[in-house]
Amino acid sequence: MGIIDRLAEDRVGMRAERMQHGTRRMRAVAAGACALSLAAALALAGCSSGASSSSSASSSAAAQSGVELQVYAANSLQKAMPEAMELYTEQTGVTFADAQYKGSGELVEMLSGGGQADVLITASKGTMDSAEEKSLTDDATRTDMFANELVVVAKKGSGLQDVTLQQIADGQYTVCVGDDSVPAGNYAAQALSTVGAYQPAAAEAGKTGKDISGKGGAYVGITPSTDASVGNVCQKAASGEVDVAIVYSSDAYRFDVEIVGIIPADAHKPISYPGAVAAASENAEAAADFIEWCVTDPEAQKVWNEWGFQLAQD
Repeated sequence: MGIIDRLAEDRVGMRAERMQHGTRRMRAVAAGACALSLAAALALAGCSSGASSSSSASSSAAAQSGVELQVYAANSLQKAMPEAMELYTEQTGVTFADAQYKGSGELVEMLSGGGQADVLITASKGTMDSAEEKSLTDDATRTDMFANELVVVAKKGSGLQDVTLQQIADGQYTVCVGDDSVPAGNYAAQALSTVGAYQPAAAEAGKTGKDISGKGGAYVGITPSTDASVGNVCQKAASGEVDVAIVYSSDAYRFDVEIVGIIPADAHKPISYPGAVAAASENAEAAADFIEWCVTDPEAQKVWNEWGFQLAQD
């Protein structure tokens, strides 16, 4: 499909550009290390000026020797985040433990059950709200990091195009969506409610689309396949197990699928990825620096764009 071909070309171009900048990045890392050593020596000699710029302070804090960050991130970031973390290590020396990529609700449950993380990034405001309510994150560090779109995908070469919500509601295609526990499933339920294929919970009776949570209701007239992982949802379309799946546009970059329909943005709540420092983090300052870097560094932005994400403020 044309849109996918164009997106693939964009990804290749972005990768090539980043590789061309690799040498300069490594030189910058070396120069930064020298600068940090000089700064440390001046500090020991009592030559601190006390009022450095906020960006310099942020860089110094993030590049502490031996800092290792643990990231809990929504499943849909599973391809983009490792590239971003590798780039951050090159720039700062900060390393990362094996990141945990799960459904957003599961990530919150893991933290609530004693899981140790420094950074939490979820795929909906609601799941981050839940983490805040449980005092699992530092509210002051919360920021909307990324945005996404909801699309209909099918396996490559399906021949499908311009698939609509109404066609899905009419049962013209078998469909897979995220289940009740994941934001992608909630967004899909919200969208399908606008064409009468999802009945919201009793407390939300009479409402549809972005005015409902997409939780606790029931599908009407269709019986979609469901899964707790948006990646698994996408794979069911890629394998042909179902005709179509409703997923994030970024998932078209991760799996062997093609976009065959666009879900109207006003049919569901805005798709936002909030990030925050975990309340129990032992590296809170370095974790906050990483979150800030993710949404401000030009090289990082190339990574997000390469995998289909937009910055929330764009």
